[in-house]
Amino acid sequence: MSLTLLPVEGIPEVRPGDDLVEHITAHAELVDGDVVVVTQKIVSKAEGRLVPVDPDDRAARAAIVGGESARILRRRGDLIMTETHHGFVCANAGVDLSNVEAGWAALLPVDPDRSARRIRDGLRARAGVRVGVIVSDTFGRAWRRGVTDVAIGVAGVAGVVDLRGTADALGRELAVTEVCVADEIAGAAELVMGKAGAVPVAVVRGVDPAWLRDGSVAEEIVRPYREDLFR
Repeated sequence: MSLTLLPVEGIPEVRPGDDLVEHITAHAELVDGDVVVVTQKIVSKAEGRLVPVDPDDRAARAAIVGGESARILRRRGDLIMTETHHGFVCANAGVDLSNVEAGWAALLPVDPDRSARRIRDGLRARAGVRVGVIVSDTFGRAWRRGVTDVAIGVAGVAGVVDLRGTADALGRELAVTEVCVADEIAGAAELVMGKAGAVPVAVVRGVDPAWLRDGSVAEEIVRPYREDLFR
């Protein structure tokens, strides 16, 4: 299997109420089997998930983070590790001041899976293609430095592929291996989107057709609380 990563360039600054399907179809040539990765930031902008904030007012920003959090896990200086209402464990509940106009903060979509489904269904209706859609965001990771893009919403593509019961390259049965292919696709797409390149959408072409399926949700990616050794 080989993959092709295609940045979708030329999408203008997204405003509340914008039609992301229109933006994508105007700037991308899609084929059946593609996975379209869309950054959380433009989804949040299009859905109006923006709130005014004074970037120098720490208390005001902390209040916004608190409102977006189901649970505060850790605090260190201005960093607040939270569990969001979606179940994601991330810094500052995903509240982000980057790549938005000064004086505003972007919040995570209310339901990223629903956002992904709307884009997937819109692309099928308008462009006549059957594609998967991932809404991606940038997260840090326990035990490792640096950030990477992960999937916070999925539609038409697997979140996790369960390889338990299959054989490895030496014929041994895999007992615990579950691969988060949605995160892998999101991370691959970020390589051509970048953090400051004004490329908020990428197409990943050539994924295993077995990964393209309906019914997946981002919840299957999140480790349940009862299985989490660190919360």
